[in-house]
Amino acid sequence: MSEEAEEVKRLLAFKKKLEKRVEKLESELKELKSILEAVNSVLLAKGFKRAEIAKAPVLMPTSPAGVVPTEEEMALPPAPMPEFKEVIPLKTAAGEPLAKIYVGDGFLKIVLAEDKNFNVNTPPFNQFLVERVLAKMQQKDSELAKAGKLKPEEIFSYNIVREGDIIREIHIKNFDAERLRELKSSVKWTLEKMYEKMKSQS
Repeated sequence: MSEEAEEVKRLLAFKKKLEKRVEKLESELKELKSILEAVNSVLLAKGFKRAEIAKAPVLMPTSPAGVVPTEEEMALPPAPMPEFKEVIPLKTAAGEPLAKIYVGDGFLKIVLAEDKNFNVNTPPFNQFLVERVLAKMQQKDSELAKAGKLKPEEIFSYNIVREGDIIREIHIKNFDAERLRELKSSVKWTLEKMYEKMKSQS
């Protein structure tokens, strides 16, 4: 066998080893992603049911890529949001301000009225807005992404910024006009109910 043929043989054998290694790594990566997704689900559920939140504003770990931020990353101030093209005020029937929705291209920021001090533990915030609206939208998109119908970076995601138990802002990415309408009505209804409970308890 010529020297060149011998080299080709060695290269083919090496290529076969590389292919096996890549296949093994891809399998491990797929398994790790599944585990990470399960861990994120548990963290998300526990994060909204416990009051063990730091005093500084915290971004809840719900990134679309399934990555939980490190303590260092969470300690950093939120990245500046791009400019918004529309501002939607949310008010009670009596005209009492509840929040403002700042709408951009594919993202929005809901800023709650500072004088209300909406508490994360006040119903129906967790029970309705988080679990039945926000988490459901994210879950639906995650399933579409798994089926290859949606890119991972296009998955609906949300972050809740709060100081202690007080909700300050909700950041949302990847939504369409239909979801914006649903979010607007769901957030308004939730805050109205929370405000009513706060007034009855004061």
